[in-house]
Amino acid sequence: MTYAYTALEPSGKKKTGFIDAADRDSAIALVTRDGRFVVEIKEEKNARVAKSATATGRKHVSRSDLALFSRRLADLSAAGLPLDRVLQVISEQSESSTLSLIAEEALADVRSGLPVSDALAKHPKLFPPVYTLTLKSGEASGQFPQVAERLADFQEIEVTRRNVVTSALIYPAVLACVAVGVVITLMTYVVPKLSGVFSDLDKAGQLPENTKVLLATSNFMANNWLFLLGGIVAIVLFYRAWTKTESGAHSRDHMLMRLPLIGSVVKKATVSRYSRVLGTLVYGGVPILEALNLAGMAAGNRVFNQSSIQVENDVREGKPIAIAMRDARDFPPVLINMVSVGEETGDLPKMLGRVSASLDFEVDNAMRRLTSMVEPFIILTMGSFVGFVVISVLLPIVNSESMAR
Repeated sequence: MTYAYTALEPSGKKKTGFIDAADRDSAIALVTRDGRFVVEIKEEKNARVAKSATATGRKHVSRSDLALFSRRLADLSAAGLPLDRVLQVISEQSESSTLSLIAEEALADVRSGLPVSDALAKHPKLFPPVYTLTLKSGEASGQFPQVAERLADFQEIEVTRRNVVTSALIYPAVLACVAVGVVITLMTYVVPKLSGVFSDLDKAGQLPENTKVLLATSNFMANNWLFLLGGIVAIVLFYRAWTKTESGAHSRDHMLMRLPLIGSVVKKATVSRYSRVLGTLVYGGVPILEALNLAGMAAGNRVFNQSSIQVENDVREGKPIAIAMRDARDFPPVLINMVSVGEETGDLPKMLGRVSASLDFEVDNAMRRLTSMVEPFIILTMGSFVGFVVISVLLPIVNSESMAR
C-alpha cells in the first residue's frame, strides 16, 4: 500500500512525500529510519496515480535538470551509497519538484524490490529506452556507477551543445525579427501615408517604375494583411502536420542534410549524436543489435535511422559493423574507419567517443562560421530594402522639382 506522510527532518525542515509499505507501522518505520519524525501518515489508495500524473505531466523538466539528475545518480552511486539511499538524497536535493517526485516514487519501487532502471522506465517521456536500457545493462554487469557516469557525461554534452547553438542563434534571430518588423512597418504604415503625395505624379505619368512597384506592394499588404497572416498560419500548420507523417519527416530530414552550407553541419551533428549514443550503449553492455536500433532512433534523423536499420540487419546476418556501415553509404569514412579499428582492438566505445568529439569540434567551428555569415547578410538585406524605399520615395520628388525648374 502507498502512504502519504508529513515528517520533520533532523534539521527541522518539513518533508512531505509518499512511501510504499505493507502496513502503517512498516511505513512509519521506513520514514523514521533516516532520522525523521513523523507528524502525519495516512493511506492513499490513489497516491501512486496522482504522483505519476504530477511527475510526468504537470511541470516541464529541462534537459539541464535531467543532466543534473544523472550526474547525482552517478556521483552518489560511485561514492558507495546504496541505490535506495541515492534516490532518497536525489529526491531531497533536486531543484525540480517533478524530478523529486519521480525519485521518491522510484525509491519506493526500489525498496519493494524493483531495479532502478525499471523504476525510471515508468516515465518514458523523461527517461527514454536509451537511458533505462543502459542502466539495466550496468545493473546486470555490476558496473552501475561507471555506466551512470557515462550517461551523465552524455547528457551534459547534449545540454552544452544545445546551449552553444542557442547562444549562437540569439543575435541573428533578434536581428531578423527587427528586420521583419522594419519591413512591415514601412510597407503597411509609412508608405501608405505617402501614396496621396504621388497620386498626381502617377496620373501625369511621372512616377518611376520602382516607386510604382513599392506603392503596389504596400497597398496589397495593407489591404490583404488578414489573408497574408492566415496564409502564413495555414502554411505553418500544414508543415507541422506534414512532418508528423513518416514520409513528411523523412523528406524534411533528407532535405536538411542536402541544404547548401547548413546540410553538412546537420549531417555531422547527426553522426556525432549517433556515435555518442552508440558508444554509451555498447559501453553499458547493451547487445549490439539493440544498441544499433536505439542509436538510430536517438539520432533524430529519419534518413539516418533508416540507414542504421540497414546496418542492424546486415550485422544480424553476420557482417562486421564497419562493412555494414560502408554498404549503407550514409555513414562518413571517419566513422567507418574508427569503428573498424574499434572492432579490431575490442574497444569500440572509445573509438566512437573519439569520432563524436572530433565531429563536435567541427560542428562548433561550422556554427561559428555560419553565424558570422548570417549577421552581415541580414544587415545588408535590411539596408538594401530600406535604401530601395528611400530611393523610391525621393526619386519622384527630385524629378518633379527638376521638371518644375
